[in-house]
Amino acid sequence: MPTKKLTDLFVERVRAPTSGRIEYFDAAFGSLALRVTESGHKSWSLYYRMGKRLRRFTIGNYPAIKPAQARREASAALERVRSGFDPSEEKRQRRLIALPEADTFAAAAQDYLDRARRNTAPSTFKEMKRAMEREFVSEWRNRPLASITRGDINRIIDGIAARGAVIQANRSLALVRAFFNWAVERGRLPVSPAAGMKPPSRERPRDRALTDDEIRWLWQACDATEWPFGPLVKLLLLTAQRRDEVGGIERPEINIEKKTWTMPREKAKNNRAHEVQLSTAAIEVLNALPRVSDGLVFTGTGATPVSGFSRAKRRLDAAMLAAKREESGEKCDPIAPWILHDLRRTAATGMARLGFPPHVVDKLLNHVGGTIRGVAAVYNRFEYLDERRAAFEAWGRYITNLTAPAPANVVALHR
Repeated sequence: MPTKKLTDLFVERVRAPTSGRIEYFDAAFGSLALRVTESGHKSWSLYYRMGKRLRRFTIGNYPAIKPAQARREASAALERVRSGFDPSEEKRQRRLIALPEADTFAAAAQDYLDRARRNTAPSTFKEMKRAMEREFVSEWRNRPLASITRGDINRIIDGIAARGAVIQANRSLALVRAFFNWAVERGRLPVSPAAGMKPPSRERPRDRALTDDEIRWLWQACDATEWPFGPLVKLLLLTAQRRDEVGGIERPEINIEKKTWTMPREKAKNNRAHEVQLSTAAIEVLNALPRVSDGLVFTGTGATPVSGFSRAKRRLDAAMLAAKREESGEKCDPIAPWILHDLRRTAATGMARLGFPPHVVDKLLNHVGGTIRGVAAVYNRFEYLDERRAAFEAWGRYITNLTAPAPANVVALHR
């Protein structure tokens, strides 16, 4: 059989034989062949050995699969062979369970996301969809689902880690592992290529909580930060809820008289409805807000929630440092890095420090897995609403006393 450099131009222009078929082996990938029949049909084949037996695996047809993709598919199939799997046999098994030949990764990923959308909080689903499309669909879009190998997954995960996003690498692995487990459960794959894969790095739980001084500087920074981010960050600190949950508050969810914010199930990260008891300090922040729409509270357009948190966070950091310098002098140390989610931990830590027990703090955080677990979680359905309200109110008073300057006629007494 002839060996040729199978370029795009050669494959496009190669003529059909006068009879039968002819195979051109790739000079760059010796076991990959382009098969051309007398009818002009062109397809890609991979030749390999399982034990002593020579096997042929049909990759797909040209022009749907171009030479570069054919080499990638051949490499992936050979990796399956080196792992002890026969790609031809796997293909036969898929046919036996009525899997479509055109079950591409992109099609399967879309089915997975369509099902996940119905059972996942919007903010979580948005991140899941973004990660799936950016990290995986962009790389494997038209590849047959069963052609994805452990090596393919490792290359993507290692690439994410190499750009410094080690936590994102862990999250991406968890996402694609869940996807392939779903594909196996749905009968679209015989086995998951991600089975048993471990995260590329160990995660250290974040333990950053702002100090009282940092809370005071942050409050001043919020006052100096334009709408809507200043008051939004204040509410993050006062309510201990998640960024997108606070950012997506709608006016019908708030009852000023009862001092409650009822978060619908579809907006909560854990897909569970949640009532937040609003402290007097939180109500004061809400009452001072401009009314942009009858729906969303934090919005610039009236139609979509606020965005641009990264830029706003940089402005907050600069304003916090300015507040610290005004108080401590120009040569003061910089403020240790923190993220908006640390405000949730700051509030939880502060309420615990004020004497509120962990099970109450878990409830107000809307934690599914907390101090009440297992059988106790099944039988203890008490919501501790009064205790949660007391905790929020005490935390609000603490923040107010910490951030509000004392009247000029009040003299501080020291023990």
